[in-house]
Amino acid sequence: MQARVAELRNASLHSSAAYFLAFASFLYLSHWPLLRLPYFWDEAGQFVPAALDLLHSGGWIPHSVVPNIHPPAVVAYLAAWWRILGADPLTTRAVMLLLAAWGAFTTYLLARELCRELPEAASLFAAGFLVVSPLFFAQSMLAELDAPAMLFTALALLLFLRERMGSAVAASIALVLVKETGLAVPLVLGIWLARQRRWKHASWFALPAVVLALWIGFLAYRTGYWGGNPQFTQYNVRYAFEPGRIAISLARRLYYLFVADFHWIGTASIVYTLRSSRLFASRPWRVAGSLVLAHVLVVSLFGGAVLERYLLPVMPVVYAAMAGALWVAGQARRLPLAALLVGLAASNWINPLYPFPYEDNLAFVDFVKLHQEAAAWLSERYGHMPIGTEWPMTAELSRPELGFVRSPLEVREVLSPTDADGAGLVVVFSRDWEPKHNLMRYRPVRDLWERVYPDASLPGAAALLTLPRVAHFEQRGQWVDIYRNPRYHSQ
Repeated sequence: MQARVAELRNASLHSSAAYFLAFASFLYLSHWPLLRLPYFWDEAGQFVPAALDLLHSGGWIPHSVVPNIHPPAVVAYLAAWWRILGADPLTTRAVMLLLAAWGAFTTYLLARELCRELPEAASLFAAGFLVVSPLFFAQSMLAELDAPAMLFTALALLLFLRERMGSAVAASIALVLVKETGLAVPLVLGIWLARQRRWKHASWFALPAVVLALWIGFLAYRTGYWGGNPQFTQYNVRYAFEPGRIAISLARRLYYLFVADFHWIGTASIVYTLRSSRLFASRPWRVAGSLVLAHVLVVSLFGGAVLERYLLPVMPVVYAAMAGALWVAGQARRLPLAALLVGLAASNWINPLYPFPYEDNLAFVDFVKLHQEAAAWLSERYGHMPIGTEWPMTAELSRPELGFVRSPLEVREVLSPTDADGAGLVVVFSRDWEPKHNLMRYRPVRDLWERVYPDASLPGAAALLTLPRVAHFEQRGQWVDIYRNPRYHSQ
């Protein structure tokens, strides 16, 4: 009997190792052409500089960028790997994909736990939906917080459902050290245990809150602000709590989870299954569902930027629900399963008819390559001349470690048309997706949208149209324009 148990355990380990290697292989091979891509947006503006500060000076509070509330786990992870392999984009992409591979594997295990009565193939489809989905595919290689937060969210829930409470608490502590909004997970799990009057285990799930409070206290001691800087609090709490904005933000979250990127196929199957089956009636599904609800509410109530990547931590549960519901449909499942899988994969290249963050799909690659091309042109022809532009190009042109230039260019930030007078060149670029047939062309829609996603285009950019344009770069609807200032030589 013991030999049989050992044999089954070894077979399970071999199967698990094979699945992890399959997920890792897919992620590394599919991202192979992108592994040396320079850093994008918040990577360049926050996380990579913070990790470099930690690597070079040992400071947990960054000094080359404005500190904020985000805990230091991902920054420390990068700095540790950089000390061994070197601080460059290739190393960064490789080690972030390693975390993503564990996230995909954990999604498969979580789906197995939630869909115990279904064949293993349903869980594989859940993980398959995740790894080809545009949001995960893009975020899996970026030095940002949400893909690692997804890993530890799924892991904490999996361990909780398996009654491994000590390990679930440890995963929750790791989660809040990755991202502060992850605190919703241990709170929800602790409430579930308290409802069962399991007071001892429930109290354990207060530990992540204590750990996060210690980090915030240290941050406040070093910076004077619990959020790291006063602008963070203003933008992510006070501004975020406008009632109209909360409603719009919540609607946008629900739209992305259940409609965008062909998710409507899975949503239709979930609605059908809720009416025809008791698949989602079990305690594991009710725990998972309450966790999704809590996370969506937290990221809708807090945070000035309404970014889809904030939903990534709950996508394993959403995709497990879609895969399970589609599988319950019986023989009718084949076409919608394939349609959702293909639709998710295609959405990596399909842009919507409204502005969206480039990081939601492979549009971010076009953005980076376009800026890389413009930076090379500027370095070759005008490396001696001060250049006016806006963030993130200010960082791209002034910090060679970000991968755009070999040596820093003289850069000044353009916040108004008068700021351009001191620059020999002014660089303007597309920050939002603006297709020809764009819903934002309708003024009521634009006014509503900008309440939740303020326009971030270059202030006074229209005034630059009077300057002669010396270069134009364009790629799949995105563009960079470079203007020459004729008044510069007379200054």
